[in-house]
Amino acid sequence: MEEKETYTFEELLGIMDRLLGEGGCPWDRQQSLEGLRSYLLEETYEVLEALEEGDPVHHQEELGDLLFQVVFQAALRKREGRFGMEEVVSGIARKLVRRHPHVFSGPGAASAAEARGSWARLKEEEARARGQRRRTLEGVPRALPALLRAQRLQQKASEVGFDWAEPQGALDKIHEELGELRQAVELGDGGSIRGEAGDLLGAVVNYVRLLGVDAEDALSGASRRFEARFGFIEERLWELGREPRDAS
Repeated sequence: MEEKETYTFEELLGIMDRLLGEGGCPWDRQQSLEGLRSYLLEETYEVLEALEEGDPVHHQEELGDLLFQVVFQAALRKREGRFGMEEVVSGIARKLVRRHPHVFSGPGAASAAEARGSWARLKEEEARARGQRRRTLEGVPRALPALLRAQRLQQKASEVGFDWAEPQGALDKIHEELGELRQAVELGDGGSIRGEAGDLLGAVVNYVRLLGVDAEDALSGASRRFEARFGFIEERLWELGREPRDAS
């Protein structure tokens, strides 16, 4: 097979089948769903980095790498006789149509908040139809970065009214948690220090969420600024023939 300039999605699936088939790639053929987990995570973070860089060409490339991981996992499930890419595509298409009645089958939504509320309500109705009672905080993956997971949990709780009426309440909570952390430090209790530190971080996430700030993005930006500023200082020290550890 010669490389072409343009391929269809169906041709991509054919390439995947070829890689996993007889005479295909030995490395691909020995992969398992468990073994692909780390690659899926890595490719996801590379997409996020490409977004931060703002380079459309790099973004396109990384989205392709991420798509390959989706196609790869679906192909392995197909070999097991469970499902294939067709079922994955059909499943998400059905879900999108079903949960957007304001677009496909009914009166339109007046706002983004109304559309989001409709999605949540339909999701709950689907769970009840399956005989399930969906908990408010379900669906937030434990594997998410801790900061992002805290924000998602707080958002879900907010959707059922468990929230501060004003950001000031959340700011007061920060001061309260900081005081409790200071007390734990004074007592020298390692377990309490860890717990109170977590409570303080959670309170900060809650406050910035109420201010309309994404905590994950905010901290990522702060880390980039710290990295750039520290790098600048390091370079100036090198120009003076010194190392950071030698400076005050």
